This record gives sequence, C-alpha cells and structure tokens, in this order.
Amino acid sequence: MSLEKLDAYCVSKLEELNAKGARKGAEKVIASIAVPDWIKAGRLPNAMEDENPGPRYFLAGDEKPYLLMNSNSYLGLTLHPRVVAAEEEGVRHLGTGPGAVRFISGTFQPHVELEKRLAAFHGRPSAMIFSAAYAAVMGVLPPLVHEQTLVVSDQLNHNSIINATRLSHPAKKEIYPHLDMAALEQILGKYAAGQSTEGGAEIRRVLVITDGIFSMRGDFAPLDEIVAICRKYEQYFAEGIITIADDSHGVGAFGQTGRGTEEYTQSQVDILIATLGKALGVNGGYVVTSTAVVDYLREMSSFYIYSNPITPAEALAAKGSLDILESGEGIKRLTRLRQLTARFEAGLAELGFETIPGEHPVTPLVVRDTRQTARLTEYLFQQGILATGLNYPVVPKGDEEIRFQINANHTVRDIEDTLAVLRKFLTDSYAH
Repeated sequence: MSLEKLDAYCVSKLEELNAKGARKGAEKVIASIAVPDWIKAGRLPNAMEDENPGPRYFLAGDEKPYLLMNSNSYLGLTLHPRVVAAEEEGVRHLGTGPGAVRFISGTFQPHVELEKRLAAFHGRPSAMIFSAAYAAVMGVLPPLVHEQTLVVSDQLNHNSIINATRLSHPAKKEIYPHLDMAALEQILGKYAAGQSTEGGAEIRRVLVITDGIFSMRGDFAPLDEIVAICRKYEQYFAEGIITIADDSHGVGAFGQTGRGTEEYTQSQVDILIATLGKALGVNGGYVVTSTAVVDYLREMSSFYIYSNPITPAEALAAKGSLDILESGEGIKRLTRLRQLTARFEAGLAELGFETIPGEHPVTPLVVRDTRQTARLTEYLFQQGILATGLNYPVVPKGDEEIRFQINANHTVRDIEDTLAVLRKFLTDSYAH
C-alpha cells in the first residue's frame, strides 16, 4: 500500500500549523552538558559561585553554550552525583532493563522497595509504579470507571487526564471552569438531586479529578476545598465520590518538605498520581492510595500489566532522590528554589511583563499572541537561552506564553542574565 495520500494529508496539516505559527518544529538535541564543580560535589553554590553561570548545555552541531530555562528537574537532581551513582550501581548489578512486564519477570527488588518508600513518603498504605506519569493517569482512570460513573474535571487539566477520561467512556463527563469551586459544587449538587444521564442511568460513582499544579501556569488546585465539597455530597451517591489529583509538577517542588499540593493545602485526596521524572530527576510515574485499590489496579490496569516498568537502576536512582529530598539538603534545595523563583517573578514584574505569581517554579510570561510568542522564543534562543513557547492547543487561545521553569541548579547570575535578555528584547522592540 502506498503512503502517498496519507503523506499529502500530513503535509497539509503541517502547513496549516506553519501558517498559524503554531508548529513546534524540529526538536533541539542536547549533546553535552558543562557541569560546574559545585554540582559535581553534590552541593549548592556558595555566594561567589552564585555570581557565575550554572550548568550550560550544548546542542548537536552547535558550539554555543545555552542556559536551560525549560527543564522539569526542579531540584536539579538529574546531575546530582548521588543519584547518578545509584543508577550506575543498579545497572552494574541488575542490568540495563527489566526484560519483561511486572507479572512475568519484570519485578525487581528496587521496584518493591521504591513503592514502599513512595507510600510512606505520601502517608498512604500502598503505591504502584508505572512506566511514566502519563501512563499512570491513563492506567488509573479507566479501571475505576463503569457504566454508572460521572467524571468531573477542571477545565485546564493535563492532556493525560483528558485522554484518560475519553478512554474510560464514563456515563457522563462534566467540566468546571478553572478553579471554580462554586461551579464544582453546583455540578455535584445537580447529580446529588437525582439527575441521571441522557440514557436514564443512575449515577452511582463520581470521580473528581484535577491537576495539583497546573503545568502551563504554575497555579494550584485548592485540594482542601475540593475534598470538603466532595465529602459534603458523597452521601448522595451509592459508591461515593473519589477525589483524584495528578500532582506531577507539585511533588518535590511545592510545599515546605516537597510533598506537593497536598502539603501546601494541608489536605489529602483519595488517589494521588505523580511522577519520578520531574523534581525527582529520574523517570516513571506512580500512584499512591489504599492497598485494595492498588491491588485491584495491578490486576486491571492495562498500562501496568502490558508495559515494562522503569528499569531497576532508575528505581534505585529515584530512591536516591527521595533520600536527598527527605534530608536537610532537600529542605535547602526547596528553599533555594522558592528564593530564585521569587527573584525571577519580581524581575518580570519590574520589566512590565504579565505573569502568574506563586511559589511554584513554573513561571509563565504571558504573551497572549501566537506570533509574538514564537518571536520571543526565537530571540531568547539567539541569546543563548532555551525556553518553551506555548501556543494553542497546548494552552487556550489568548493564553499564549513563554513557560520559564526555575531549578535549584540555576545561579543568581542565571536569573539576572535571563532578565537582562528580556530587558534587551523590550529595548530592541521599542527601537523598531
């Protein structure tokens, strides 16, 4: 069979994206990293080192050093020698991969130990690792949805939640405006009063799902309010209301001890999904909840049953990251992260840029124009700064932005250099 017609269709769609200025285009390939001595020593910079550049990244075929301002590795643990050493040790003793899915022969001792550690870290009875956070969301929702389930979701929830809901085929889906708690309560009240689906099916179970930290904005869900509203109405549903949060951007980067949005809002949802691939600096996703739910998911979740887990070495590296996060060094990294984020946000405000202030290290520079977003992203790149421009459909129309992400390996010099480039952009724009 020929791909000629499919090729023509694909090319036409790519041309449409080009015309809108929304095509992401070729990916930048990182070939090497220049790592400062203080990172190699496994510590944060002293005052003198803070006046110098942090890590610099080199792209394939490009000798210019770049400042990475779009990494999810919020604590800087991807380069931490203890985390690197843990993964190297794991490879030497247990090989490069699991070689099978969990129920065949792919379960190694580091997987089991990491799951116990994650459960304890989040104060839950049980935990379960997935190959990625996206796979975790896709793997958790469908087994919990049946023909009498209502799914209620925040308008700006992550793409993984949107697709997991579609895959689940709930009896009914409701979307409330972003962070609108009155609208959430109105939806639950409507179904509690006896509203059924179009086919007349009774709603017996409700899943209320939200991001913890919203990845494009850096704002957070008021989990305490969500839990309180759900507890108010759960008596009206035979199988209750289950609260679920995907806090992949929150865990390790938010809250006094890095336990994410739950810690910040002093609350706990029924099922928490998160990642090992952002602040913890490794790879993989996980869920923490009751023992019964985890045991059920091990038997029913396709994304768990039919997919290899993370490697044993990655599990050891993730455990090493948790060791750091739960130590005095972890607290220092979290404190530094908040300080650098506050400094950068203050600098953006001083320059007159629109942003969404908050303690989380995702700091959007809101542009609200697709072409201007692309122009500023390219300007930053030409000045040696890697930042991500986000356009529709990744963000809603009118919310186009540059998403900056601060991490603990940035120096004060890095923050000031980025602000200086943005100041120069404004000057050059006014000059033209």
